[in-house]
Amino acid sequence: MYGWFWRHLPGNVWVRAAISLVVALAVVYALFQYVFPWAEPLLPFNDVTVDGSGSAG
Repeated sequence: MYGWFWRHLPGNVWVRAAISLVVALAVVYALFQYVFPWAEPLLPFNDVTVDGSGSAG
């Protein structure tokens, strides 16, 4: 997959590296701005199973 992406980019090695960096940053931005906030209510991170009402020892 990465080879296909690299071969289809225009320019020399430095231009391809810069375009790849911009694309990677855009993907990370999209994930943090749109995908993760959308998926956060669906994930069980706030499902606490220990309530602290038991006695210790």
